Amino acid sequence: MTQEMSETCPASSDAMPASGCPVSGGGYDAPPVPLGPDSLTWKYFGQWTGLFQGTWAGSMQNMHPQLGAAVKEHSIFFMERIPRLMRSIYPIGGVVFDGHRAPQTGAEVRDYHIGIKGVDEQGRRYSALNPEVFYWAHATFFKSTLLAAEKFAGGLTEADKRQLFDEHISWYRMYGMSMRPVPKTWEEFEQYWDHMCRNVLENNWAAREVMDLSTMPKHPSLQWIPDRLWALNLKVMQRFLTFMTVALYDPPVRELMGYSWSQRQQWWHDRLCNVITLVTKYGPKRALMHPRKRSALDRASGRLPVDAPLVQTPARNLPPRQYRGMPQFYCPKVD
Repeated sequence: MTQEMSETCPASSDAMPASGCPVSGGGYDAPPVPLGPDSLTWKYFGQWTGLFQGTWAGSMQNMHPQLGAAVKEHSIFFMERIPRLMRSIYPIGGVVFDGHRAPQTGAEVRDYHIGIKGVDEQGRRYSALNPEVFYWAHATFFKSTLLAAEKFAGGLTEADKRQLFDEHISWYRMYGMSMRPVPKTWEEFEQYWDHMCRNVLENNWAAREVMDLSTMPKHPSLQWIPDRLWALNLKVMQRFLTFMTVALYDPPVRELMGYSWSQRQQWWHDRLCNVITLVTKYGPKRALMHPRKRSALDRASGRLPVDAPLVQTPARNLPPRQYRGMPQFYCPKVD
């Protein structure tokens, strides 16, 4: 979920589409069962190669009218892009990898969103805790897991896709949100995704801004890089990440955002994905895992105690000091 995107409207038992603003009452309709190391989600989610999808996920989330409005009005993402991205991966990954503590992590992520609501420039109400909005963000995480497996890990069978779909439902239960917007079958999810891409998403400021890296500040640990070299780096990153992002867009989204795509570009993207797949297959397995995933596997294997402290983001990724302590920010106590 976009971490600083937290908002609520008056509680309601029913949720409405993007034009409305009702909120889930929270809680669980059944005891949530966390995912474990035998799941495909554990296999494909939580890899550093997922950063190749960063602008795809961010822009896809922000294209939702309510989510985009919330980010524009409430988020500080664009003033600290890299720390914000790097620290958010920890609790988001924890909803998958924290075992018996995953429901607590999910509730914490959900509750970062208590307070983000308002009215957008077109007079439409928005809320981060509108169940449809919250599920859309989760749907992009699920879709990114599918893409990671298909593009960077050798592909998926139809049975794999259905298993991952079932697991994404278990994953979503960790948040304690209403399950009403969640498709019931893999086929329904495919229809849902196509409907969102064709009929709901918008080419808005928040989505375009995610794609524009020209003003991205340096990470605090990179202040030693000369400004001119950083500007050159941003130009290279801009071309590469735009290429990777547009490659992953569904055709209706490319059209919506004003991008074209050629067979030649697809050929180059396929070759690049082949290289990443080889690195995933033969590279250092533990180094390619995010620390939250790596520690989860260590707990599951007995390498660490099952109740070992959860790995948190390092201090270099914390929000600016003036924002620490605010309820919409993940800001653990770290050395």
